[in-house]
Amino acid sequence: MNEIPSKDSEAKLSKKDIISQLKIELDPNKRITSEQQHEQSVAIYDILDENYFSLEQYDGPYCLYMRTDSRHIFFDVRNEEEQPLTGFAMALGPFRRIIRDYFEVCETYYDAIRTKSPSQIQAIDMGRRALHNEGAELLISRLEKYISTDQPTSRRMFTLICVMIARK
Repeated sequence: MNEIPSKDSEAKLSKKDIISQLKIELDPNKRITSEQQHEQSVAIYDILDENYFSLEQYDGPYCLYMRTDSRHIFFDVRNEEEQPLTGFAMALGPFRRIIRDYFEVCETYYDAIRTKSPSQIQAIDMGRRALHNEGAELLISRLEKYISTDQPTSRRMFTLICVMIARK
């Protein structure tokens, strides 16, 4: 029987199944644009402000370290005392088309902000959001054997992955 969790159990769950620290390792040889730096900062802030992230075999809160070698994304999950809990790598191949399209739409969006009408900007932004959602859904499905997460957290993690592999 499914019971509705009490407010106390919801509060315990929300404090347990979260990322409390997030560290991103960027390739020092890659330069990112100011827009990408801004997106990264906002994504990190939003994840730390509100997220859902859970490992089946370990309680949180968690420290998440992310890095890439441009073919894989590496996740290193630790407890708050920095003790390793689990780590895994995920191939980026299945994301290539979505990421490529996302970068193109983002570039169009940033150009449109300077020159296009609000309705044109809104249309481009809808396409950008749709690709972002597609990337987040793929990320959820690729991570499900390792972690549980929600759509907003996955969207923000997708943003971070895009920034980490950006070529500019």
